[in-house]
Amino acid sequence: MFALVESGSITKMLSGNRGITIDGIQHPRAIYTLWTEAERNAIGIYEVTIDTSKRKDEKWYINTNESYSFADNKVTRSWGTATAKAHADTLYTSQDNTDGLIPDGKSVGDVSVKGLKTQLIETLKSQVAGILSNTDWYITRNAEKSTAIPSSISTYRDSVRTKQANMETQITNASNTPALETLYTYTTTDGVQSRPLGELPTLES
Repeated sequence: MFALVESGSITKMLSGNRGITIDGIQHPRAIYTLWTEAERNAIGIYEVTIDTSKRKDEKWYINTNESYSFADNKVTRSWGTATAKAHADTLYTSQDNTDGLIPDGKSVGDVSVKGLKTQLIETLKSQVAGILSNTDWYITRNAEKSTAIPSSISTYRDSVRTKQANMETQITNASNTPALETLYTYTTTDGVQSRPLGELPTLES
């Protein structure tokens, strides 16, 4: 991406896929690939430098709208300070009740907006349900035909539930959004990737 700078101000953003007329002179789109940076700068065209130092993972943060600035002969696309998404639920308050903002069936103290913790635990429960469904047929067969459930299957299903409980505890105990992000962040040690939250067991393991 490029920008046209006139009199020290950005006047137009350029995609670089078509020519442009500057001061009555028509320039072909080849200027974006064949001209040197200095040659483009001389007619007011600057390649945009992207500064992501303040941009964060949108799973955990709300980023501000990007902005463009021109300084020191450089056009920069950047973001402001990101705001962490709420890690805890937002509850209806007495003021919400006074203002008539609580819908029917809800009352003061009920959840109005689910926080990240609730969302993550709901996702985890859904994942566990999907994993256990793969071996539910053993349970159904046992109930219908009294066929014994293999001990390896029972052990596996118990290990999934145990790990689920452990993961839910870690999520619940996270003090803030950065702590939640850390739980889900993979690092590599001796060529092995892992995360503090761990993983749900697989039947093969």
